[in-house]
Amino acid sequence: MDTKQGIRETYYESARRKGYSRRDFMKFAAFITAYMGLDHTLIGQVAKSMESNFRLPIIWEHYQECTCCSESFIRSSHPIVADIILDTVSLDYTETLMAASGHQAEAAKHDTMEKYKGEYILCVEGSVPMGENGVFCTIAGKTALDHLKEAAEGAKAIIAWGSCATNGCVQGAKPNPTGATPINKIITNKPVINMPGCPPIGEAMAALIVHYVTFDRLPELDRAGRPKAFYGKRVHDTCYRRPYFDAGLFAETFDDQNAKEGYCLYKLGCKGPTTYNACGSMKWNGGVSFPIESGHGCIGCSEANFWDNGPFYKRLGSTPGFGIESTADTVGKVATGAVVAGLTAHAVAANVSKYKELKNRYTRGRINEEKLDKNE
Repeated sequence: MDTKQGIRETYYESARRKGYSRRDFMKFAAFITAYMGLDHTLIGQVAKSMESNFRLPIIWEHYQECTCCSESFIRSSHPIVADIILDTVSLDYTETLMAASGHQAEAAKHDTMEKYKGEYILCVEGSVPMGENGVFCTIAGKTALDHLKEAAEGAKAIIAWGSCATNGCVQGAKPNPTGATPINKIITNKPVINMPGCPPIGEAMAALIVHYVTFDRLPELDRAGRPKAFYGKRVHDTCYRRPYFDAGLFAETFDDQNAKEGYCLYKLGCKGPTTYNACGSMKWNGGVSFPIESGHGCIGCSEANFWDNGPFYKRLGSTPGFGIESTADTVGKVATGAVVAGLTAHAVAANVSKYKELKNRYTRGRINEEKLDKNE
């Protein structure tokens, strides 16, 4: 990345130029290491990489979307995310945030594509319309498909931000009039990392970029091409309302007393049991809250075809798993039955054990008496 003086900077040099202290930088290294799900012993490695590696050239394209991914990114709870990571983007190309426009903007993008061919990361926000020859999204006289193929050709890797880019989101919902298509269905000869969500969590987005900077490779991905660090657990597994689910305590309406008490929202359509994301652990707005904590059930936005997976306010027929996670109607009974059965089994086992102990004592006593009789 070139500064105004034409000198390529590292992330640390950029931070110091912008007025951040060494202490601020190390706090950021610790912050982002934690969000990457790495052990604290790797903070030094992350800091060293950002001190020695040049800032990663990034081209950020926008197609069919609402720009919520960019909004999420710039509202990260740590200022260096926006000031340093995003600054990397704005110096190259991002239609939403860069100062240039028109021909100047396109010239900036092509300059980066030529100068850093094979080195830059292509970030894509939005789906690509394939219907009617792509006329639904035309930029600078070319379709989104043309822009994507051109930018992807020299990219080192591609990050698909948000549900629009990873699964089509609302544009791809039936009957999908524009032919909205996810990025990984179009670009098949380059590594594509999917970061679904409407939008994805800003800190997770920044952590993904820093992971690439630190290790020069993609993080471990799941079968859907999502980083396991952020999509390895269900929202259900980290939800603070989970104990209420296990106890069979549910809100019946959004404004009943159970809802006010914080009971589980499963009966109101919460898709947390089938949705993989870090919402419950990382949260939003500086770790303040996430949709379920704000009183609304999860709509499953990080899962494919979530717009077509049934009404948002209709509960799931059953939850995946086993044991007490059968249905909302029986979970309480099963949980209670399991507790009673457990106590009963424990009581029976205790009685059997006690009986055996008494029997052994009696037997030992009889043997000792017989020995005494013989000695006499």
